[in-house]
Amino acid sequence: MLKGRVAIVTGASRGIGKAIATKLGEAGANLVLNHYEPEELDLSKSIKSQGGKVVTLRGDISQFDEAGKLIDYAMEVFKRVDILVNNAGINRDNLLIRMKEEDFDRVISVNLKGTFNCIKHVSRVMLKQRFGKIISISSVVGLIGNIGQANYAASKAGIIGLTKSLAKELAPRGITVNAIAPGFIKTFMTEKLPEKIKETMLSEIPLKKFGESEDVANLVDFLVSEKADYITGQVIHVDGGMVM
Repeated sequence: MLKGRVAIVTGASRGIGKAIATKLGEAGANLVLNHYEPEELDLSKSIKSQGGKVVTLRGDISQFDEAGKLIDYAMEVFKRVDILVNNAGINRDNLLIRMKEEDFDRVISVNLKGTFNCIKHVSRVMLKQRFGKIISISSVVGLIGNIGQANYAASKAGIIGLTKSLAKELAPRGITVNAIAPGFIKTFMTEKLPEKIKETMLSEIPLKKFGESEDVANLVDFLVSEKADYITGQVIHVDGGMVM
């Protein structure tokens, strides 16, 4: 149980992020939920924490100062931060020959720089506490690449390098840093893919089924628990055996 713990989840309004927020809420954590789109529903009403409080803050975590405001807000409300889940991410897919510079820059800015921004700001809090759990959502694409996703793959590979480096830096103060690399998870992003691409991807998955957002959330739930206190610097796949 996470009663009394404070967890920040970025990109928490839908898909994997919402599933993670729901799971941590069920475990009793106090939640600080970040979202970007102004029309997103009120997460504090749609996600209930069993015994904890839920607050939300809209912001673009790719902006260093806005990421800082997210951490400051959590400290203002709860006076501590125990868990950070870097989930916010976007994709702007295209073949390299057609990819616009701004599409490359924006994906790197949100997915990779946003993850750095949040960890940079939360680390000063966790270092003082001598405790913290940081989990970043990468992707199997960051390990094997994918046609038409050079920007997305680069951002997710960067998260892996960031995770391993910071795990070494922060371990002496009792802070664990891990990454999760989902495979094909059914979300609003993947549902937009053509059926032929879905069929091709399904054929590459040994378990012959696509993952659910809850599959990722279940792993986050484990990694933030005491059962995972001796695990850091790892990249754990949730992909049905797609990458071995």
